Amino acid sequence: MNLDKNNQYGSINVSLEAIASIVANAALSSYGVVSMASKKNVLSQIDLKNEDDFTKGVVIKKAKANNFEVDLFIIIAYGVRITEVVGEVQKRVRYELELKFDIKVKTVNVYVQGIKNI
Repeated sequence: MNLDKNNQYGSINVSLEAIASIVANAALSSYGVVSMASKKNVLSQIDLKNEDDFTKGVVIKKAKANNFEVDLFIIIAYGVRITEVVGEVQKRVRYELELKFDIKVKTVNVYVQGIKNI
């Protein structure tokens, strides 16, 4: 599944992996986020160190009417307010997707997989 945009100059096709990469970078640049976590390894709380693995912590689904749903799996720093970090990540991801791809985001679900002392 891809994002297709058409304009007077032609068409643009963006893969969901590219969108997931932008989402992961936006989440990692938010205050309090230490790393991304894998959705598949919920119980082991493995944090992803390699840049290629960051997108494994992001799940993007295309909803109706060209809206997207984003699920993020993150590990946050010890001592920060979880609600503040999650709210900031949601706002930042929504802003980056609307700015860079001009797409509507229906929901940004953030799942805190662990807390790490840094």
